[in-house]
Amino acid sequence: MKPCLLAYFASLKFFVFHGEPQFLRLSSDTPPDAAYNLITKHWRLPAPNLVVSVVGGEAGTKMKTWVREVLRQGLVKASQGTGAWIITTGLREGVGRCVGEAVRDHATAASSVSLTKVVALGIAPWGMVLNRDELVNPKGSFPAKYHVSDMSEDSCYLDNNYQAFLLVDDGSVKHRGREMGFRAKLEEYISRQRTGIWGSGSIDIPVLCMLISGERVDLSLKNSIPWLVLAGSGGGADFLSDVLETCSSAPVVQSSSEADGEAFPSVDLKERMTERVKRIYQNRHLITIYHGEQEGPNEFDRVLLKALVRVGIHVNPYNDELKLAVAWNRVDIAKSELFNGDIHWKYEDLEESMTDALINDKPQFVRLFTENGLSILKYLTYGRLENLYRSVGDGTLLYQLLQRFLVERLGTTPPVPILPETGLTVGEDTHRRGPDAEISLFEVFFLCFYLFLSSQSIRELLRGDCEYRQTPCLLPWASLFIWAVLQNRSEMSTYFWEMTREPVLSALSGCKILRELSKLEDETETKLSMKDLAQKFENLAHGIFSSCYRSNESRSFTLLIRKSTIWSGTTCLQMGMGADARLFFSHDGVQSLLSQIWWGDMKRSTEVWKLMVTFFCPVLCYTDLISFSDGQDVDSPTATIKVSRWRQFWFAPITSFLGNVVMYFLFLLLFAYVLLVDFLPPPPDGPACTECVLYFWVFTIVCEEIRETFFMGTMTWRQSMRAYIQDVWNKCDLTAIMLFIAGVICRMFDVTFEFGRDLMCIDYMVFTLRLIHIFTIHKQLGPKIIMLGKMMKDVFFFLFFLWVWLVAYGVANQALVYSYDTNLDRIFRRVFYRPYLHIFGQIPVEEIDVGVGWDVECTDNMTLIHEGAEPCRTEFSNWLVVILLVIYLLVTNIVLINLLIAMFSYTFSEVQANSDIYWKFQRYNLIVLYHSRPSLAPPFIILSHLNLFIKRIIRKVFTLVSLIEYMYGLMHIKLITWETIQKEDFLTSQSKIQKSSDSERLKRMSVKVDDVLKHVTESRDIDHRLRALETQMEYCSNTLNWIAETLEQSSVFKPTRPPPQLKGAYKEKM
Repeated sequence: MKPCLLAYFASLKFFVFHGEPQFLRLSSDTPPDAAYNLITKHWRLPAPNLVVSVVGGEAGTKMKTWVREVLRQGLVKASQGTGAWIITTGLREGVGRCVGEAVRDHATAASSVSLTKVVALGIAPWGMVLNRDELVNPKGSFPAKYHVSDMSEDSCYLDNNYQAFLLVDDGSVKHRGREMGFRAKLEEYISRQRTGIWGSGSIDIPVLCMLISGERVDLSLKNSIPWLVLAGSGGGADFLSDVLETCSSAPVVQSSSEADGEAFPSVDLKERMTERVKRIYQNRHLITIYHGEQEGPNEFDRVLLKALVRVGIHVNPYNDELKLAVAWNRVDIAKSELFNGDIHWKYEDLEESMTDALINDKPQFVRLFTENGLSILKYLTYGRLENLYRSVGDGTLLYQLLQRFLVERLGTTPPVPILPETGLTVGEDTHRRGPDAEISLFEVFFLCFYLFLSSQSIRELLRGDCEYRQTPCLLPWASLFIWAVLQNRSEMSTYFWEMTREPVLSALSGCKILRELSKLEDETETKLSMKDLAQKFENLAHGIFSSCYRSNESRSFTLLIRKSTIWSGTTCLQMGMGADARLFFSHDGVQSLLSQIWWGDMKRSTEVWKLMVTFFCPVLCYTDLISFSDGQDVDSPTATIKVSRWRQFWFAPITSFLGNVVMYFLFLLLFAYVLLVDFLPPPPDGPACTECVLYFWVFTIVCEEIRETFFMGTMTWRQSMRAYIQDVWNKCDLTAIMLFIAGVICRMFDVTFEFGRDLMCIDYMVFTLRLIHIFTIHKQLGPKIIMLGKMMKDVFFFLFFLWVWLVAYGVANQALVYSYDTNLDRIFRRVFYRPYLHIFGQIPVEEIDVGVGWDVECTDNMTLIHEGAEPCRTEFSNWLVVILLVIYLLVTNIVLINLLIAMFSYTFSEVQANSDIYWKFQRYNLIVLYHSRPSLAPPFIILSHLNLFIKRIIRKVFTLVSLIEYMYGLMHIKLITWETIQKEDFLTSQSKIQKSSDSERLKRMSVKVDDVLKHVTESRDIDHRLRALETQMEYCSNTLNWIAETLEQSSVFKPTRPPPQLKGAYKEKM
């Protein structure tokens, strides 16, 4: 017959005491896996890295003071750092009450959430629980209401300091120990589960039974569960410690019976006790004796570690101890006990623990392993990197994105949910359908491609067979850095960033990845943590570049425009722009490079009016009107200097910018002239010559937009279109061009001539608004343009509230003033347009208020009204119309308008406070645009386009003007080495600053005080031992003196010489 799993489970609501733990009433033969899954999956309690089952210390047992200190300062404090479960009876008596209070106090005093991971689990017999009838409700109650009397004495009430209770019901009432069978089965089941996130650890969950004056030992020893016995706590603990210490030299007698914990009826009590002692002694390697009264609770975590390691001491004790330290995340124990120089670690010993540390986010162990013999080049293969990505949690954004690309690669269309607000689909558990359906580096590549971080070398590698999985990763630190950043692991990704090459670009890449992922993340807390980590990487990039700029200005400029061999051939400037790194662009070094690019070979002190004069009279570039940075004499007669000056002037981005500004103003003047003066009727009367010139001018602008989209860089046409559309001003250009084409087509026909003219007029407004982008280069106007853009977003929110209130008032007002009106044009104007004008003070009082005369002819005849006549006003509810008008004006003119002003003020203050940063950031796009743009402006730019067409299409010559410097060989190695040195200097200085902070000083002082207290405690122990030794020596001395005097007085034999005499200072002391 299949056993019943449970009677019921629910939450508890304690009265008198606070707390709402979970409880489960179950049968004594319930499978332990069902209870464990309920605790971890349904109740969502964290899976343990350690289970300590405390046995004994029940009612009637007097708890000694040092035992309480061991539980409070030893067990619970050690469990906080390991993420442990502490199992007791969960009742308010003995050890259960002491553990509950200790867990409560430590959770209250914990400085962070990470230190409150201790789960107190109570397993008690149902028949022993007081007020258990309150947990039974035929009608159902959630949570169950449970009353506990506030008594200071021990009792069998449930303790509210526990997180969960398992109440074992075998039908008995007031019988202790009936839960021990199920408890032993649960301990044995947990000991076969894996540690770590989703069971990804390298070891099984360690389970330790702790005996405090109790008796139950046989069941757990049969399951090979280790025991820690508190000698001196009384009861069975003292008996067991005495037996093991007394019989340690006695021969072992093999038991003829099975260790089933049951006595044979024909054997008397003495034989049963002897048989039980034999069984315990045969498993003595599982038992550790702890003299807590002498050793103290300070090093209890190490005691737990040693007790668990003793189980596998015959295999590899150091490796087992290391795995436990990793599972508990106790790097301090690993450093002091395992990596102190006494043990020689091999690569094979650290490999499995390294994987455990990576998957379960333990960066301190990763750092420790790499510093003590683990080669990352040997460790990280492409296959292992795939396994790291497969270990990503199911509920994370990274897992959802990888599953989406996996479904696309397999070409399957299973029923998948939609990622909210992104449109990304999430695949189901496809890894169960075979090896081909598992996540691979293909999905990682597509994800990086999605984030604009694709690598051509990885793409070529993945086109081969699966043999690549055995190949060592070419860039292990960069690969692990991307893996950690995609999972938003702050400390882990920071350490991997420290180990990567090209630290400035790597930090900006991490910033870009995180900000792209934050746009897809729905969880607010995770989104904020991603943004914080992205800002941290931007600050690191800014700090290291500051160090580089102070060290060598020219090398730092090269660093900004160097093409990376790791990050898809991008540069620091390109990655910084993609990452929206405003702080990085505000650096003086970046701005100095941009100014150098902007002015070309001309000196920055050159006035703008000189450039304008030279632009219209190019011969002046050979005079001393303009100063060049080459320092050559302008009177030099050589032709080379003349050609050089000509190129230096016309190929400077500022010259191209000024030329485009001047020609754009001429374009707008020509456009306005055509619309106002020379817009002739359709053919054959028109268009005029000026309009044809306008058409050609727009055609050259279209050609330039095509060049910027498809002839810039090496991206595919899809990537080019995507990058083009993302820019707001490109959308403006595209809108203007489409409106112009539609207007030209419509104006060619008589039927649509006026509509075409209307489109051309609207198009002129769009072209004129395009002037705003030109002035972003201005230091004062640039931030104001950003304010304008942000304020337009505020206006949309304001219009939403205004529209709701306007419609509500407009419809009500129209229905109250006019009882019947079928003219849609009139209704639209009075419902929407007239309430909008009310905001600006245009209120037709004579029409709304019937008390004011109205000289308009009206009628109440519905037929005439239907034919278009003006309806008369309704006088019945005119008082309500006036009241609604007052309320409407009050809300719109006072509340909503002031809300809009407040929103504008906030936006202005926010941008104004960082106006310099905003201006420096947006300056980059304009400089890059005009650096790559031909010197001639539309319409003369067509000559440059013809030249480009001949080179690309006819001559097949590829030329690209970009801010990228290609470096190879020795120069590239020198630059990387120099950048790495600057990174190390920066991290060293940051470490010194951090160590000199008040918080770090307090931490170091606290450690020193703890060390002093530890030494004082040890000195006290030594003093007690010395006193005990002196007492023993005095006893031995007195005994020997007595023996000597007795022999001297005896006449049995005569001594041949007198007894020895004490000499010196010691004799004086005596």
